[in-house]
Amino acid sequence: MCPLRINGSPNGNVKTLGSAGTIFEAEDSDILLRIMERPRAINVSFEERPSNELLRNHFECLSPHGRRSGFNSPRSYTSFEAHAMVGEAWENMKRSIVYYRRQPVGTVAAMDHSVEELNYDQVFVRDFVPSALAFLMNGEEEVVKNFLLKTLHLQSWEKMIDQFKLGEGVMPASFKVIHNPVRNREILIADFGESAIGRVAPVDSGFWWIILLRAYTRHTGDSSLAEMPECQRGMRLILTLCLSEAFDTFPTLLCADGCCMIDRRMGVYGYPIEIQALFFMALRCALLLLKQDQEGKEFIERIVKRLHALSFHMRNYFWLDLKQLNDIYRYKTEEYSHTAVNKFNVMPDSLPDWVFDFMPTRGGYFIGNVSPARMDFRWFCLGNCVAILSSLATPEQASAIMDLIESRWDELVGEMPLKICYPALESHEWRIVTGCDPKNTRWSYHNGGSWPVLLWLLTAACIKTGRPQIARRAIELAENRLSKDHWPEYYDGKTGRYIGKQARKFQTWSISGYLVAKMMLEDPSHLGMISLEEDKQMKPLMKRSTSWTC
Repeated sequence: MCPLRINGSPNGNVKTLGSAGTIFEAEDSDILLRIMERPRAINVSFEERPSNELLRNHFECLSPHGRRSGFNSPRSYTSFEAHAMVGEAWENMKRSIVYYRRQPVGTVAAMDHSVEELNYDQVFVRDFVPSALAFLMNGEEEVVKNFLLKTLHLQSWEKMIDQFKLGEGVMPASFKVIHNPVRNREILIADFGESAIGRVAPVDSGFWWIILLRAYTRHTGDSSLAEMPECQRGMRLILTLCLSEAFDTFPTLLCADGCCMIDRRMGVYGYPIEIQALFFMALRCALLLLKQDQEGKEFIERIVKRLHALSFHMRNYFWLDLKQLNDIYRYKTEEYSHTAVNKFNVMPDSLPDWVFDFMPTRGGYFIGNVSPARMDFRWFCLGNCVAILSSLATPEQASAIMDLIESRWDELVGEMPLKICYPALESHEWRIVTGCDPKNTRWSYHNGGSWPVLLWLLTAACIKTGRPQIARRAIELAENRLSKDHWPEYYDGKTGRYIGKQARKFQTWSISGYLVAKMMLEDPSHLGMISLEEDKQMKPLMKRSTSWTC
C-alpha cells in the first residue's frame, strides 16, 4: 500500500494522488442545488404481501439528515403491493449507497465482503446508471444529481497515465471516497483507466453521463442542472473528443479493446457495436440538452451531420439478416474502385459456421464490428438494445431484433437472462483473441456469460417494440434464482445455469437492473427516461450503397 502523496492547487483544491489515481475535492455548497421531492407510486406484481413493518424496513431510505424517501409516503403505501424480492432488492440498494461529506453520491459496484474487494468498492459510472434510474423512478433524485455533479468535476482535473496526458473530456471509469488523514476530511479518488485492466480509458463513461443527464432532466422536468455552465462545458468536452477530425473514413468511433462494459481483451477493438450505439444515443441526448448559444449551435450543427452519416452507416453496414448474410456469402474479393461490391473486402470464407444456423428466417441484428477485411458476427446484447432505445434501429430493424431474441431464446436467454454476447470464443480462437484470459473462458464472464443487469435493457426494448410478454418471461426466470443466489454479478454455462466462478455476490447493478425492469414493466411511462423516438428527418431512404449491392 503506497502512502498518499497529495499536491495542492493554489485555490486549495486537491488535484493528484501519487500513482493511486486522481483526486477531486471541492466545496459542495456552491454547486449542489436543492431538489424537489416528488414521490412516485409504483405498481409491482404481487405474490407475497410483506407486512407493514417489513415494508417500512425495506423502503424507509433515510438520508443522513433524516429525510424520508418517496417510498415512505402515504401515496406509495396505498398504491403498491410488492413482490417479496422487491423489498429485499431495495434494502440492498439502500446499503450500497456511498456518501461523500454526508451527501449520497452513488452506489458501490458490489457488497460481497467474503472476497477481496479489489475495485468493487468503487462507484462505477456505467454500473450506476441502472441504480440511478431506479432511484429516479422511486422519487429519489438527490443521489442522481449529486453523482452527475461529482463526476462532472472529476472530469475537469488533469489526467495522466505515466507521461501521457488524457483528453480533457474523458470521464472517469469509477471513483472512491477515502479519508485523507493529512487534512482529516473525505476526498474522492478517480480512476480514468490508469488502474483498469489493460490501462484502457473508458470510452462509454462520457456517453452514459450524457444519457443519464437527459434521463434526470426528462424525469424531473428540471432543466436547470443541464443548463448550468459546468454541465454545458462538460458535454462539449465529451463531444470534442468524439467529433474531432482525424484519419477516419467512417462516421463510427474507433476504439481500443476493453473500453466499455467488456473491459478485458475480447476482440472488440475497432468499431464495436456497444460504443457506436451509445455514441449515437449520447449525440441525440446532447441535441436535446445543449443550449442554443454560440458554442452550443456550433456543436449542434456538427452533431446533426454526424448523426445522419452514422445512422446510414450503421443501419446499412452493421445490419445482418438472412438476405444480407446470403449476399456476403456470395461476395467476390480483391475488388477495386468505387464500383466494388465487397466494399470492405470481407472474405466469404471468414463467415463462421455457427452464424448460418443462428440466423432465423425472420429476424436480424447489428453485428459486433465492421472494419476493413473484418466483420465480427457475434451478437452483443447491450449494443442491440441501446440501438432500439436510441432509435438507431429503424422500427423494422427493432422488430427484427426482437424476433431474433424470441427465435433464439434458449441461446440468448436460457435459464438466466441475459447473454452479454453470443457465441463464446473457444479453443484456438479463445487463445488468440483473449490472450488465454483465465476469467473469460468459454461461456463465462464476458465470453458468453449471462448478466442479470441486462434485464433492464431488454425490458425497455421490449416495451418500446410492443413485446412486454418477452420481458415478463425473462423477469420470471430471474426471480426464480437471483435472490436465492444472493444477486450474483454473472452466471456461467451455455444456458446460464451456474453462478459465475468469479462472480461477486450482492452485485449492485444486478439488483438495480431487476428493480428497473420490474418498475418499468409495471409503469411503462418510465420508458421515456431512457428511450428516444425516431427522428423522421434522420431517416434517409434505406437504399444500400452500390458498393454493397449484389
